Amino acid sequence: MAAFANKKVAMVFRFYPAEVRPKMLALRDLVFETAARVGLSDDLKETLKWGEPSYICPAGSAIRMDWKESVPDCYRLFFHCQTSLIPTFRELYPDGFTFEGNRAIRFAVDGGVNPERLGHCIELALRYHSIKHLPLLGAETR
Repeated sequence: MAAFANKKVAMVFRFYPAEVRPKMLALRDLVFETAARVGLSDDLKETLKWGEPSYICPAGSAIRMDWKESVPDCYRLFFHCQTSLIPTFRELYPDGFTFEGNRAIRFAVDGGVNPERLGHCIELALRYHSIKHLPLLGAETR
């Protein structure tokens, strides 16, 4: 697990409920692992946006994640709604995720996550500005 450089982000993770915290930390780890795998870890910044953990890379589009007490049975990974990211994910993985409009992938707290497929989606978001002109963002299903 990557150390928290931002104390405010660490505090948000600390206050997730016990059953949610490991899921959120796993999402965070996958963002950092993906950035390292594609050579973007030095550019990745972790911050808060709207009080939610957010991951920003100059080459890509911001990724946010959160769990809300008002919807306790799920947590989400958010992408910029004016990009082609979610429509591309829908085409690549039509049965692989539960989508919320053009802005999020939703996960059940009591369910699992396919790290290979989700890592692929995260990779596309981290590289978005250099691949947004390509059909399916240059991707193939995995």
